[in-house]
Amino acid sequence: MFSFFKIDKIPEDYDFLDIMVVDIYGKLKHVTLPKSYISEKIFKEGIGFDASNYGFAKVTDSDMVSIPDLDKIYLEENDGMKIVHLFSDVISPSMGKFFDQYPRSIAKETLKNIKESKIADDIKMLVELEFHIFDEVNYKTSETESYYSVENPEGLGEGHDYPRAHGSAYHLNDPYDIHFHLRNEIVKVLENAGIPVKYHHHEVGIAQHEIELNFMSLVDAADNVTLAKYLIRRIANEYGLYVTFMPKPLYNMPGNGMHVHQYLEKEEKSLFVGDSLYNLSDLALSYTAGILYHSLSGSLLAWSNPSTNSYKRLVPGFEAPISASFSKGSRSAAIRIPGYLSKADTRIEFRTGDATANVYFFLSAMVLAGINGIKNNYDPVEMGFHSKGENEKEFPLDLKNVMKGLKKDNEYLKTFPESLINKWIEIKQKEANMIYSIPLPKEFELYFEL
Repeated sequence: MFSFFKIDKIPEDYDFLDIMVVDIYGKLKHVTLPKSYISEKIFKEGIGFDASNYGFAKVTDSDMVSIPDLDKIYLEENDGMKIVHLFSDVISPSMGKFFDQYPRSIAKETLKNIKESKIADDIKMLVELEFHIFDEVNYKTSETESYYSVENPEGLGEGHDYPRAHGSAYHLNDPYDIHFHLRNEIVKVLENAGIPVKYHHHEVGIAQHEIELNFMSLVDAADNVTLAKYLIRRIANEYGLYVTFMPKPLYNMPGNGMHVHQYLEKEEKSLFVGDSLYNLSDLALSYTAGILYHSLSGSLLAWSNPSTNSYKRLVPGFEAPISASFSKGSRSAAIRIPGYLSKADTRIEFRTGDATANVYFFLSAMVLAGINGIKNNYDPVEMGFHSKGENEKEFPLDLKNVMKGLKKDNEYLKTFPESLINKWIEIKQKEANMIYSIPLPKEFELYFEL
């Protein structure tokens, strides 16, 4: 097993420098340099790469430069090798500045926008990571075949002799929680990497797990979610296991969300605590209304739920919100105010998003939606959002309509360049057209003999 630690500075003794870059989907990519090539110039001026392969740039203007972020350094020891990993920012030589479509640039500009608005100094976010662990995964789509199959000893697939749990698997214990020790190992690596963890447990579904992180500022939250997904997959791979964060990998079973608890902060004090509904401040209620308003149009969902699979999770009956609603203690509401907290810890939880999102775009768009609600003094009760779950204000529940919503409603996205919004719509419409044109096995069952 490899070790992975967050460190404060570049050590003298290492073998490789690994520069991590985030693509348009939010996935980590990297380029690795031997120590013999490293000089101070690399840390100051970065290294060039082809951004067209990251989904951002045209082939005719694809030269970009990744600049190592010396605040985000990690040391990996693996098979006798010492590898220094760094997050990076991206500069566009043709623009002469940091590339405005790069995910970390969006998140940093959003945090800057919050501070400049004078509304708050910071926003703190706690992200829940839900995922499935499978022993075997197979899938194929061609002109003549379309299938997927997964196996897990908890009750998926054939030929497993392991004891199977019955009913809800939420907080499942030994001997049925077969990956308890794996989650312990994952959490240990995450904490060594400087990623704060609140707790972990088995989730409701078979083979489903959750690791809940702790509160962090926006950019740190996005970086740490990105790094955590990478590390979780790597550790599982060491055991020959497969991890997916897909919203709905299994039919008729609970799906994976990426819930975000949050509150605005000024002078290190929460701005969400107050004497209005559910111990929220009026500012927090307006922030809540902003998120729900821009979700209802589909615009925010374009960033928080940007896959066709997202809308197979957002269906009735699985604690996944399908309409613009907020309430205390309701896990069917799009925004839940946790009922077990003291007044001093009052916050909101946005439960709609999932991990197919580019987390930098998702968190940034959500904050900007909330800030827009504050600027416009929105009242979520007057707007009809006060509900324990389903109501008549239903979200657009397919990717095509969500993208139409983004096209119409994007003025609040102050830190998102128009070029990125248009590119995102184009990419996601192509994905939707492809997925919606492929026959499903279930359609053969329903329609073959009609």
